[in-house]
Amino acid sequence: MAHEVLKKGGPGDGGPASRRERELAGLDALELGGGTRVRLARRAWSAAWPMAAAVLIALAAWQAVVWSGWKDPWVLPGPRDTLPVFWDQVTSGRFWEAVALTMRRALVGFALAVAAGVLTGVLVARFRVLRRAFGSLITGLQTMPSIAWFPLAILLFRLSESAILFVVILGAAPSIANGLIAGVDYTPPILLRAGRVMGLRGVLLYRHLIMPASLPAFVAGLKQGWAFAWRSLMAGELLVIIGDTTSLGVLLSQARELNNTADMISYMLVILIIGIVIDQLFGIADGAVRRRWGVDAA
Repeated sequence: MAHEVLKKGGPGDGGPASRRERELAGLDALELGGGTRVRLARRAWSAAWPMAAAVLIALAAWQAVVWSGWKDPWVLPGPRDTLPVFWDQVTSGRFWEAVALTMRRALVGFALAVAAGVLTGVLVARFRVLRRAFGSLITGLQTMPSIAWFPLAILLFRLSESAILFVVILGAAPSIANGLIAGVDYTPPILLRAGRVMGLRGVLLYRHLIMPASLPAFVAGLKQGWAFAWRSLMAGELLVIIGDTTSLGVLLSQARELNNTADMISYMLVILIIGIVIDQLFGIADGAVRRRWGVDAA
């Protein structure tokens, strides 16, 4: 640091020494700030270049398939024909209205799934009789394809928002519940004994010890639950078209019916990008939990 190269002044050097200390403090701050910026830039680059490389590889593979002549260009257009269409779509107001409707459905459905999954997970983890009765059923529901629920959903709720939300909740809640149950099951026994020694019982034991200890597995369950919710929602928007509403699923279905492959691939790219962005957000949350637990370096 800069202050290490300066000797301390004597008693009579109060004024100049104070000025030197202020100047060197500023230099130290500058040095630290510069180092922080460099570290942040390196971290951003290390996170960005693998994704950029993956995008370039995917585009190259896509173009190679087009050049192979496997399908006619009107059936499978290449990146040069599709990316301009993609840009036109993302700069239109109708497109963003569709994205807003889809994301509203996704967030509402996922929030309800989290509430249902947490309640189910806590009850099943807390009471052994419920574990024996419903533990395997929750896993079975998790493995059931979400599209299989839509005939029942349409019979119960007709072509409505409720039908879509019903399937989104059933698709996501079992994964969230299983994540919480797994976290509770793998709470170290030594922590439980320590908590009981400290006087934690019942609800207090769950609130202050078991729930924080199960957080890593719970975050993993949330991430998996979001993946199921997003897949269920896309299937629902393709099958359940409500009046004149426009969502990403509706746009995708319309492009398919019109044999407009460039538009269809553009909407698929948007769905993929949204999924990647949400996955990155869950990755940030997971990284924060890992650092909190000392599993990962900051």
